Amino acid sequence: MTSALDTSYDAIVAGSGPGGAAVARELAMGGARVLILEQGGAAPLAGTVTQMARMAAIPGKGAFLHSDGSLLVQGITAGGSSAVNFATAAAPPLALFAAYGVDLAPALAALRAQLPIAPLPDALIGPMATRIMAAARASGLDWHKFDKMIRAPACRAGCWRCAYGCPFGAKWSARDFLDEAARHGARLVDQARVLRVVLEDGRARGVEVVHGGRTHTVAAPLVVLAGGGIGSPRLLHNSGLAPRRSPFFSDPVVAVIGTADDIDGGAEVPMAAGLRLDDEGVTLADMTLPGPMYQAFALQAGRVDRVGAHRRSLTVMVKIRDEIGGSVGPHWVNKHLRAADRAKLDHGIGIARTVLAAAGARKLFQTHHFAAHPGGSVRIGAGVDSDLRTRAAGLYVCDASVIPQAWGLPPTLTLLCLGKRLGQHLSAQSLSVFRA
Repeated sequence: MTSALDTSYDAIVAGSGPGGAAVARELAMGGARVLILEQGGAAPLAGTVTQMARMAAIPGKGAFLHSDGSLLVQGITAGGSSAVNFATAAAPPLALFAAYGVDLAPALAALRAQLPIAPLPDALIGPMATRIMAAARASGLDWHKFDKMIRAPACRAGCWRCAYGCPFGAKWSARDFLDEAARHGARLVDQARVLRVVLEDGRARGVEVVHGGRTHTVAAPLVVLAGGGIGSPRLLHNSGLAPRRSPFFSDPVVAVIGTADDIDGGAEVPMAAGLRLDDEGVTLADMTLPGPMYQAFALQAGRVDRVGAHRRSLTVMVKIRDEIGGSVGPHWVNKHLRAADRAKLDHGIGIARTVLAAAGARKLFQTHHFAAHPGGSVRIGAGVDSDLRTRAAGLYVCDASVIPQAWGLPPTLTLLCLGKRLGQHLSAQSLSVFRA
C-alpha cells in the first residue's frame, strides 16, 4: 500500500478483487510498472464484525437495497469480495466460456497447481455441516464436499471468521496476489476512487481518480477496469463508453433455518459441502454463520423468537442462477426476481426443508432473498470481446461483469482464471503497442 501517486505507469488496474489482482500480478511479473487503485481500504484483516461492516455493509457502496426489499452486497476492500467470502472454489464453466471463444482450461490448471484448492479435511468440518450432510445423504441426495481455498494446516477448527475476513492467513484471498504483485514492483493505492477513463482519439490514456481529497489524472497506455459487476459498468458509462443502464445477474440466495435442540455449534467454515443441480440452476449448502449475521437473518424474517437460538440452529443456503435483468445505473442498483427465478428458489427451499427435517430440525423458517455476486453487466460478446477488450483501444475489463451468462455459483476461481489469462495475453505483447 502506498499513498504516493506518480503521474504515469505502464498499466493501471482499477479494482483489486480476484480479476484485478490476477491481472496486476501477471503484468508485474512480466516487468510492467503497474498501479493498482482500490476505492476501499487495505488495512490487515482483523476478523471483526466492525471491519466487515465497513467493507461490505455501507449503503450505496458495499450494500444496495432493492425496491422489493432484497439486499445486494459486495466487498469494497483490497482483495474485493474474496476478503469476506466463504472461500468456495467453484471451477469455471469451461464449456460456457469456450462457446464465446475463451479457453480457461490452461489458467485453471495452473491455478490449481499454485493455490490451496481442495475439500476440507473431516477434522475441519463442524458439527452442523456434518449433521446436514448426513441428513442429505440419508435422503438420497448427492451431498458432497466442496473445494475450498483454505490452507488447512492454518485453519482453526471452530473459528467463525471466514465471512468477516480471516486474520490467521488460513483463507486464501486476492490479497495474496496483490502481495505477489507488490513484490514484483506493482503499487497499490487504497482509498482511491476512479472517476473515469481518460480517452484520446478513441484510446485509453489513463484515469481520473480521487485520492487524498484531490482529483488526479494518472497516465498509462493500458487500463484494466476491475471494479466488479457494479463498478465497471458505471466507469464505462462515466467514460462515455456504455449506456446509462446495464442489466445484470446477482445469484440470489435464501437461507432456510431450523432449530435442533441436541446440537451445540455455530462456529465453523460455511459451505463445507452441498448439492449442485446444475441443469436446474440450483445449489444448496450448509451455511453456518457468525452470531450477529444469524441474528440479522432471524430479525429480517420476523422470527424474534429465534434470535437467541444461534448455537442450535441448522442453516441450509439455497442459491439460484437467476435471469439477467434489472439495472445497474449511475446512482442505483435494482433487480427483481422473475417468475422463473422464484420457481427455482421454491424448488430449492423444498429440498432444504426436507434435509433440515431429516436432520431433526424444527421451527423452520426462511429469510427474504439476498445476493452477493453481481455480474454479467459488461458481458463477453456484448460489452467486451473474447480478449476482454472494450471498443476503446488499450482498455479492458476483468471482473464478474464480463461473465457472459448467469451461472449461479461463487465466481472467485473463474475471475482468477480470467485475470491470469488476460494478464498473460497482455504481457505477451510488447507494451510499445499500447504506447502507440
